[in-house]
Amino acid sequence: MTRVLMIQGTGSDVGKSLLVAGLARAFVNRGLRVAPFKPQNMSNNAAVTLDGGEIGRAQALQARAARIISTIDLNPILLKPQGKNGAQIIVRGKIYGQAEAKEYQGWKANLLPVVMESFNRLKSQYDLIIVEGAGSAAEINLRVNDIANMGFAQQAQCPVILVGDIDRGGVIAQLVGCKAVLDEWDLALIKGFIVNKFRGDASLFQDGMEFIASKTGWKSFGLLPFFDAASNLPAEDAFSLRKSQPSSQDGLVIAVPMLPHIANFDDFDPLKIEPGVTLVFVHPGEPLPNTAKLIILPGSKATISDLAALRANGWDIDLYAHARRGGRIYGVCGGYQMLGRVISDPNGVEGSPSTVDGLGLLEIETVLTDNKTLLQCCGQWISTDTLVTGYEMHVGATTGADCLRPVISYEQGRVDGASASSGRISGAYLHGIFSNDAFRRLFLQELGHQDLGLNFEEMIEQTLDNLAAHCEAYIDVDALWNIAR
Repeated sequence: MTRVLMIQGTGSDVGKSLLVAGLARAFVNRGLRVAPFKPQNMSNNAAVTLDGGEIGRAQALQARAARIISTIDLNPILLKPQGKNGAQIIVRGKIYGQAEAKEYQGWKANLLPVVMESFNRLKSQYDLIIVEGAGSAAEINLRVNDIANMGFAQQAQCPVILVGDIDRGGVIAQLVGCKAVLDEWDLALIKGFIVNKFRGDASLFQDGMEFIASKTGWKSFGLLPFFDAASNLPAEDAFSLRKSQPSSQDGLVIAVPMLPHIANFDDFDPLKIEPGVTLVFVHPGEPLPNTAKLIILPGSKATISDLAALRANGWDIDLYAHARRGGRIYGVCGGYQMLGRVISDPNGVEGSPSTVDGLGLLEIETVLTDNKTLLQCCGQWISTDTLVTGYEMHVGATTGADCLRPVISYEQGRVDGASASSGRISGAYLHGIFSNDAFRRLFLQELGHQDLGLNFEEMIEQTLDNLAAHCEAYIDVDALWNIAR
């Protein structure tokens, strides 16, 4: 019989996603068939599944940790923030509609059967389902019709482990406070707690662990030290990009403007950890560094709005200066669309129908459409004849003179992207290209970078194995298995 365990948190960014990934790999290493599950996620960092839908990037990573193929059942509801339009609602991998927060609250009762359908399908296939909550378990203002935390736990009647984050401070109040505000029938499902992201001498917090246990009546399942290698793995929330910046700008400098609705920013993870490369996420109010050899315009969930923000920050001026100096510019998906002369949104996909001028750095035009392209892709980078794999996730079609110089070719004559005649400015829809080691090495060599031998995919696998070992060392994994039901 399939067992189920739910990991909820005292708040956002307490480490739930990483903990689920680590536990999934740990239980798989014990010979179990494991699947992650997140009823509802909110993130613009998404992945395309083999069955042609999209799910949160964190669930794709957790699936990899569990050594299974990503499917839409792993994350049946995905909310993608879209600025003043609220959020795009993705249901079982496809666009369901758009709603502002208050309106969406009324939708959730109708979405619960969809969530349970996916959950029950997974239960029929695996030995253990590890469910991840969203935000805080104690969001009592959202408890009615909840499908993300205790509402789901009640429907599935699954035991809950509550995770608190000591790194941000106040973890005792976090956990004891959750006990104070939750209703009795929800509290009955909470079987214990984990304190995450601890730094220093664990003996100094032993009294704290005992106090939490005495005040809540919950079992302690472990004090988990901070996992430094977490930065090697894809982040779920763009908030993580704001927390860490390189201390210096040595080596090959690559700059990425932090657009308000930046999406699929894990595109840049391989560049972030590439030895000899300094990846700089440029915050609003800061100039794009003139030391950068390459500026990458990232994907966006609201291309027209983010293009306006780019101009408001003066980054368009920095880009034009960079281009005049002979610098390289590359656009990914929404960033690729921004590089063109015109972006049209006749159907109001991103808001009110409109047509705006692009940056004019590529001779292309884009028309946003209601249909969303979701594809896993394998092709050739044309200039170096190098294999690239990744995924497309976009609305819109791009045409124009520079599309006659595409950057990627696929089977049956399909191509992607465009390049200026100089070859220094280009873009394409394909996400994930920098994860391809051979391509990344040649791409960076053209910028004067010396390859130091990073194997990105091997590094991800090793990090997941190390994360599993980390969980086994500091969490009572046997006890977690025993309470799962």
